[in-house]
Amino acid sequence: MLKDKSELSRTELERLGEFGLIDHLAEGTKLVQPSSIMGIGDDAAVIELKNRSILVSSDMLMEGVHFDLAYTPLKHLGYKAVAVNVSDIAAMNGTCSQITVSIGLSNRFSLEAIDELYEGIWQACAHYRCDLVGGDTTSSRAGLVISITAIGSVESEVLTTRGKAKLHDLICVSGNLGAAYIGLQILEREKQVFLSDSEMQPQLEAYEYIVGRQLRAEARTDVVAWLKEAGIVPTAMIDISDGLASDLLHICKQSGVGAKVYEDKLPIDATTKDTALEFKLNPTTVALHGGEDYELLFTVDQENHAIIEGQSEISVVGHITDASQGATLASIKGDMVELEAQGWRHF
Repeated sequence: MLKDKSELSRTELERLGEFGLIDHLAEGTKLVQPSSIMGIGDDAAVIELKNRSILVSSDMLMEGVHFDLAYTPLKHLGYKAVAVNVSDIAAMNGTCSQITVSIGLSNRFSLEAIDELYEGIWQACAHYRCDLVGGDTTSSRAGLVISITAIGSVESEVLTTRGKAKLHDLICVSGNLGAAYIGLQILEREKQVFLSDSEMQPQLEAYEYIVGRQLRAEARTDVVAWLKEAGIVPTAMIDISDGLASDLLHICKQSGVGAKVYEDKLPIDATTKDTALEFKLNPTTVALHGGEDYELLFTVDQENHAIIEGQSEISVVGHITDASQGATLASIKGDMVELEAQGWRHF
């Protein structure tokens, strides 16, 4: 379906060998963070941080499980692989400063293909102002494997975990929900059309926004910056990778609280809503359980209500309740529905 420039010319990786490939990738890596003392080229990276809490997060993406190269451009994949890790650091109210990238490759990948992947990685590093300081390369018999570790920091007094939400706190979410999941449905549909007729071209123009939310995720570092500027420290926070319901339940469990979310407050983009209905899916169900939005879900004290409501990119969708009341959704019809974790399951 989608082709990348790696198909135009091809350099076999065996011509470079492992160390030649590492040298090749290192040439494109530039360090911008003062804390990055030493990057690629020694036995370990050297990072110097003072008077801050260090944050470390790792994610692994497996071909055939987390992405499909039939419709995922390598550049977008590289960018997204970085973004989802930066998002984990942002969810702790922190800032990512360095990443390491490890990849497993089969001989079906050329040097040009790897350059395409790393172009996306470098673009993400430039956007989020984080340095690529190391990693590993190895052979793989299971397709492409990407493992990224993000390293960041946060001032200790504003470190935000999932475990300190308190009674009556406002439940807030950035951006809108469900777009990435619906974008995936579009890509899967077009893939099936292509498999049945290779002369057919993907019809994606009308779905550019939602497809983009799936292929090129963004970490909401802008929300973290805004919270700092506004002087608001969330009581709890998590990024939405498995769906609003699943991730809110993580906060409830670790904070020992309940939650009440209002269906009419859920932020759903018009294209997401219309396309969900096209697939005969309930937009609310998509917003609650879709996953891969990488928006920030957080709780704040009620005293911040006026400030939060003045920010167009943040929606107040509910409030924290006593644990005995459980986690529920107040539907538009007035029914109370128990929230369940129905998003992505890893096993």
